[in-house]
Amino acid sequence: METVVLSVEDRQVKSKGDSGRLRRSGKVPAVFYGPGKIGLPICVDAREFRFKLDGLEGSHLIQLTSPSSEVNKKLALLKEVQRHPVTSAPVHIDFYEVDVNKPIEVTVPLHFTGKAQGVVAGGVLQPLRREITVECLPREIPEFVEVDVSPLALHGSVRISELPLPSGVKAVYETDDPVVIVASPVVVETKPAEEAAAEGVVEAAPATAAPAPAAGAQKTEKK
Repeated sequence: METVVLSVEDRQVKSKGDSGRLRRSGKVPAVFYGPGKIGLPICVDAREFRFKLDGLEGSHLIQLTSPSSEVNKKLALLKEVQRHPVTSAPVHIDFYEVDVNKPIEVTVPLHFTGKAQGVVAGGVLQPLRREITVECLPREIPEFVEVDVSPLALHGSVRISELPLPSGVKAVYETDDPVVIVASPVVVETKPAEEAAAEGVVEAAPATAAPAPAAGAQKTEKK
């Protein structure tokens, strides 16, 4: 996976309104921190962040460039991106520093390819996971894990332990759950047409006779 280079700047925090003014100027407030390190307030150009990182799936190694020696050329991962509830625009970003010589745990997306034999036989492919957690060195983070489902027969599955991971990448899990299965098609029972028609017949209620006029009643004519 290629390293993404991202420019950041120092950020002065003086009041609560500083972050709002920063966003209006086209910047996104952020913080850079790591193990045993106090968070350093920084900011990122919103347009550059959208172009280079926003919308990417999985975990990506980021090299920060900054006038500050405390941040310049440091390697980090996106730890968290807080977004506006309506526009989904990033409003705050957390960058977590990593050591390229120490393994880390990250999430990696799964890409399912091929057409399963069980699907050809009438089954339904059901992905149960779209990503998994792996442990590896930061420079060995795979962009995604490709899972070929072609050999799967009806009721077949691929478990986490069976995933084709690159050398140096290890799956992290507590239970060896399946990530994809080929399930039986859902059968909807239908009643025969004759039976359905019979149940749909509604007997007509007998007509009610009009009440007879009371004895001695006389019909009056309008004059």
